[in-house]
Amino acid sequence: MDNIKSKTLKIDYFSYLKALFDLMKPRVMSLVIFTCVVGLLIAPTKVNYLDAIFSILAVALGSGAAGALNMWYESDLDSLMTRTCLRPIPTGKLTRKQAFIFGISTSIISVVALYFFSNLVSALILLTTILFYILVYTIWLKRKTPQNIVIGGVAGALPPVIGWTIATGEISLQPIILFLIIFIWTPSHFWALSLYRTEDYKNAKIPMLPITSGVNVTKLNIFIYSVFLFPVILAPFFLNYFSFFYLSISGSLGVYYMYICYKLFKYKSSRSEKKMAKHIFVFSILFLFLIFTSILIDSLV
Repeated sequence: MDNIKSKTLKIDYFSYLKALFDLMKPRVMSLVIFTCVVGLLIAPTKVNYLDAIFSILAVALGSGAAGALNMWYESDLDSLMTRTCLRPIPTGKLTRKQAFIFGISTSIISVVALYFFSNLVSALILLTTILFYILVYTIWLKRKTPQNIVIGGVAGALPPVIGWTIATGEISLQPIILFLIIFIWTPSHFWALSLYRTEDYKNAKIPMLPITSGVNVTKLNIFIYSVFLFPVILAPFFLNYFSFFYLSISGSLGVYYMYICYKLFKYKSSRSEKKMAKHIFVFSILFLFLIFTSILIDSLV
């Protein structure tokens, strides 16, 4: 009997930890960590190995804290959407109170830890990122305006700047360019998602662009932002930060991204639109990963 109770406790404990981990949006966290690491490694100042590791872990924890607070506030919306209905709070694995306490405590720990292992500038930017994501994007913008993604993209674009400041303690033009790449990339990425998940957003009454302005306006905006993105991703080469290697990779990716966004704009069939929108959404993640990978390779090699 004791063995059975022990096994049950272990299973429950594991399930609880897994729910907390899922609360932190691990897929989003992985992109945050990666772009932050790139910002750190390309910076001109080298950081002690252990300080760098603990600083990155603090940023990861801060990203997870923002995700947890986002799920705490949006648990009512998550339960209405097929994409999010299996998250920890809608499924009853965690309560809203547990999510709130976890989000607040990990936010504080992450900012304090980053200050301890790095510097005040990076800690303040991490704090700004968390507050912007929760207060500005989640609470203020998301339920009120279709520009929620455009303005809210500031939070998702700051990790490479944090990485840079972990190493240098200051902000310069180079990390701002990295910030702009993610910031301009974000709208087309999320509007593509909203095109093939329109019913989800309708059910949750979230004013995404396809709902407030229609499919054609959304497709046009996706294409326009893909065009805006092209000179931004080429800028590091023309500012002499990176070599022809980066130019060839980023240029090829940028041309293809504009091409598929233009194809989406020209489609008239709703079925074809959804299929292409999903392709753009998935490819855009690979696109950003390859851009930052080429930045890292170019900088290190």
